[in-house]
Amino acid sequence: MFDFMMTDEQLKLRDEARAFTKWVPKEMILDMDAEKLHFPHEYLKEAGRRNLLGIRLPKELGGRGLGWVDDGIVAEEVGVASYSLACLWGVGADIVCEAVAKFGTDELKQAIVVPLLKGDVYAAECLTEPRGGSDFFGAATTARKDGGDWVINGQKRFIVGAEGADWFMVYAVTNPDARAHERMTCFMVPRDAGVESKYIYGLMGVRGGGAGRVIFNDVRVPERYALNGINAGFPVFMTNMIPERLGTALMTIGSVRPALEIATRYTSMRKAFGQPIMNFQAVGFKVADCALKMDAMRAIGYAAARAVDSGKVSAGRVRRMASEAKKFITETAWEVANNCMQVMGGIGYTSVYPIERILRDIRLSMIWVGTNEIQQMIIQNEWYKEYFKVLSKENVRDVEFDAVHADQVEEKVYE
Repeated sequence: MFDFMMTDEQLKLRDEARAFTKWVPKEMILDMDAEKLHFPHEYLKEAGRRNLLGIRLPKELGGRGLGWVDDGIVAEEVGVASYSLACLWGVGADIVCEAVAKFGTDELKQAIVVPLLKGDVYAAECLTEPRGGSDFFGAATTARKDGGDWVINGQKRFIVGAEGADWFMVYAVTNPDARAHERMTCFMVPRDAGVESKYIYGLMGVRGGGAGRVIFNDVRVPERYALNGINAGFPVFMTNMIPERLGTALMTIGSVRPALEIATRYTSMRKAFGQPIMNFQAVGFKVADCALKMDAMRAIGYAAARAVDSGKVSAGRVRRMASEAKKFITETAWEVANNCMQVMGGIGYTSVYPIERILRDIRLSMIWVGTNEIQQMIIQNEWYKEYFKVLSKENVRDVEFDAVHADQVEEKVYE
């Protein structure tokens, strides 16, 4: 976020987040990337000790009761150390806990939200399945009623934090014959109910976050563990789309920021033909373009955060802006990381600098929590709906009729 737009309180919050990021041990980052460390319990414990988990959640649950702009300030700084750490920071506290706080019973809030925000437990979101992720209503995981319990069977994969989670937020089909929006239930499932997790594949980047397969074989949970009730999982899913997509966008800004800083320093010191390579436009212009894109990413992220915080923006427009932020920021961050590697030449491709890790990590951002192609569909749908319901009815000049031959309506053929 832009420092000149922050209040004094937000500047202090930013500095808290920066201090936390500086605390992160180098060995933790390297061991996670080398897959020597599969889940950084120490990191989450420290984040909880500093009260930097779930800062938007109510104070009575352990949060700070802040808004999305504040969350974005922290997310950018958290992203600086490691994209994998940022993903873990966001999934449990910002995504799962928000759903439990809004739709769960007091029992679940005390069992999950309160200890998670202290860093004592962790919760993973289980959405993607072996057959697909973006096709939410095509889920194959099922839950059948047995007395006062529900018995869950199925598998979820690519689950961030699977190896270290104490709780799993699981979407399952409970009414297969109903309409799509009434088929699913979202259950909170404790690991000790018989959940199995497996680390069965390597990742290109974002390593060490415990991503894995989660298996449910006749896992039994009481009905009171259903968020929002039985067959009412869709509103939970829709609520989670904002923290998933906007949260991803905001932390991605921080994750690519070090690439620009490193490339700026390198190109100002590296010499060729007797002068710093920053003086050559082929290099300096690329760095300048990256700086421009960093500001553009912050601007669209800040606008989306402000839209949510205002409470005055329609749900459809908020969905569109969150998807715009996710798509634009993640794709732009990839371009920035790629150009930073390019201006550093061969050394940027090596493990002497962390650019190669940043590039590998950021590639995930365009895939997870809904691919950018899915975001494009949401943007398209919400824009057309908003235009014809709202924007087309506003009292503004219709420039279509300012053409020289605008009156030749017979030339405006539509079918």
